[in-house]
Amino acid sequence: MESLELFLVILSLLLFLFSFRHKNGLPTNWPVLGMLPALLKNVHRIHDFCVEVLEKSPLTFLVKGPWFSNMEMLLTVDPPNVHHIMSRNFDNYPKGPKFNEIFDILGDGIFNADFELWKYHRRMAQSFLAHPRFHRFLAKRVWEKTENGLVTILEHARTQGLVVDLQDLFERLTFDIICTLVMGHDFGSLSIDMPKIPFSKALDDAEAVLLHRHVIPRRIWKFMRWLEVGKENKHKQAWKVLDEFIYKCIAQKRQEIEHKLSNKNKEDQEEDFEGDDLLTLYMMNQDKNISIDLNSGSSKFFRDTILNFFIAGRDTTSSTLSWLFYLLSQNPQVESKIRQELSSVLTSNSLDNFDQLSDELVYLHAALCETLRLYPPVPFEAKSPVKPDILPSGQKVTPSTQIIFNLYAMGRMKSIWGDNGHEFWPERWISGKGKMKHEPSYKFFAFNAGPRTCLGKNMAFTQMKIVAAIIIQNYHIQAVEGHLVAPDISIILRMKHGFKVKILPSSKYV
Repeated sequence: MESLELFLVILSLLLFLFSFRHKNGLPTNWPVLGMLPALLKNVHRIHDFCVEVLEKSPLTFLVKGPWFSNMEMLLTVDPPNVHHIMSRNFDNYPKGPKFNEIFDILGDGIFNADFELWKYHRRMAQSFLAHPRFHRFLAKRVWEKTENGLVTILEHARTQGLVVDLQDLFERLTFDIICTLVMGHDFGSLSIDMPKIPFSKALDDAEAVLLHRHVIPRRIWKFMRWLEVGKENKHKQAWKVLDEFIYKCIAQKRQEIEHKLSNKNKEDQEEDFEGDDLLTLYMMNQDKNISIDLNSGSSKFFRDTILNFFIAGRDTTSSTLSWLFYLLSQNPQVESKIRQELSSVLTSNSLDNFDQLSDELVYLHAALCETLRLYPPVPFEAKSPVKPDILPSGQKVTPSTQIIFNLYAMGRMKSIWGDNGHEFWPERWISGKGKMKHEPSYKFFAFNAGPRTCLGKNMAFTQMKIVAAIIIQNYHIQAVEGHLVAPDISIILRMKHGFKVKILPSSKYV
């Protein structure tokens, strides 16, 4: 009898819950469960789900989790809100403990850091990335790796009529490049035999869980982490692989530096290490206000620094290049215009003055910006205020409010980009005089905004232009018919099933 009564109670509750209808197509705030059912139902397509929700709301929508879960997310793509949080009231919106807990694997690197530690990271990175010598080194390294590594594989695929995963090739390319820039060593992942790189796979596994931590109540994913099950267990195993690889690199670099220092006079040390890789730069240029030295106690600091730069340098660039060539495969008229521009600007010795010629590649730059608008490599940004605040859109936020900027949705809002906001149209970035139009960072948010604007923006454009120029001049990328291309659910907007393509000669498409 008691079982029957319990069944009737549960049945009545379910009937009560599902008697509600979605208001204007927006998620229903169910009793007890909040909007969790809608999130779980759409977690596999969370990016497009956010587009649908924000299109039906005034660019801002409050997502409420189950009762007592302390899960409240304010989705917003409203440019004034972005400007307020990222610039005008920047000090009230640090990354904070919640962000650090979700992105715990990044440690105290620049992505997680706040206040003085963040300023230190930013100052050091800026001095390295802005150096003219580094820019020349970067351009040379990317050009050589693309010509000698990527083109070799593409040419092999073309002559043999093979299908290749272009996303995998770009990830291998950028992985090798960032290894050189960060540690001064090329691991040779980009080769015809396609060696398996455990470190690269571990990066993918670690990133995959981070988005789920934003849409699943904190208590649930922390309980899963404690039980070491599901995605949390996969995350833990990936963490071990990453640490083993990075700490080994740090130990090798420490030995290398100590060996060099033992054979150099103190006054010659700075000159000896000028222009070296990023890890060497951090080890040799220590701030007295930061507790870092060359003994083993500093290893975690260097580990966090390396991992942050690996994610920034590998994933964002490879993601954008993958989506660029996908969009070009769907829009051959854009590819043709880029090829014409390349023919008129670049010569056989373009590497020597690529920085100057790069500014003349206006249409290619516009196509990259358009790709970043539609497929931002980091599709969301999370913030919480230290003190209660009122956003320009009128919403009140408190320290318990998690504010989510969805960049994927932002690039598709008609109220921001016009009625053709869903279309790939590079011309929107070009003025009547043939120059690039400036869009404010709080509208074009791909490189962040305010004091945290990405320091590697110019570095990223240099890499992407070199790679795109070499490929488009020599090949046409044809997407395999029937291959499903869809965004993955991760903190990096990768293609879920890769990008399977055939390589054809460019001469047929001039």
